[in-house]
Amino acid sequence: MKIEEYLRLLPNSIMTGEDVELRNDVLREIFRFASLSTNDIFYHLGCGNGGGVVIALQEFGVKKAVGIDNNTKKISCAKRTLEEKNLYNGSFRCEDIFHSDINDASVILFWFTDEHIIEKMIPKFSQLKNGSRIITIWGPLTSCLQMLAVFETDCIDFVVAWELAERYSKAIGPKEVGNDRFLTILQSLAIWINAKNLGIACGDEIPQPVKNYMGILRTFFNIEMEHLLNQKSS
Repeated sequence: MKIEEYLRLLPNSIMTGEDVELRNDVLREIFRFASLSTNDIFYHLGCGNGGGVVIALQEFGVKKAVGIDNNTKKISCAKRTLEEKNLYNGSFRCEDIFHSDINDASVILFWFTDEHIIEKMIPKFSQLKNGSRIITIWGPLTSCLQMLAVFETDCIDFVVAWELAERYSKAIGPKEVGNDRFLTILQSLAIWINAKNLGIACGDEIPQPVKNYMGILRTFFNIEMEHLLNQKSS
């Protein structure tokens, strides 16, 4: 099956992020990776219980933090947490992220994998000020400049893709996770394929590790990713 079909087999609540709450230690690792600082205005789109906003305010000292979610109960709970902790430079909105004003954001946590949601949000992200950082899952959004800035390199080879994917897998998974290598393979291939399709991969040939891992996924997991190389190239 194609990777898109495999992802559609996963519970919809996981794919949309509706029932996914990142652990506090994972949020801290993500924020350190994004260099979240006192100069930032932070937005968490799909904020859930608001833990990310609280940590951004309390531990990273951001100037302002906003959580947005369309779940009324979660937003109510998050607002109570802010009041209890007397965090006055934070706020929560019960809104649809497609219609939210996020133009003053300098860092956005955008934990969605649904391609339709991503496509609808890209025009909003394009209106952000220069230097804004968007933290995403699976791979960077479809922008050459975003990818090169994230990886701090002139081109992306498979080693770079693997290193970031491995760091990501370790950051979001429990200490003794059994499927971290599988997740790292998927993530690294997604990053490299995005780079190849955007014309910023190192070299014209498909690296042997990419061929090998695609073969492993196809042979042992019945997951096919080769077709992704043809979506934006040629």
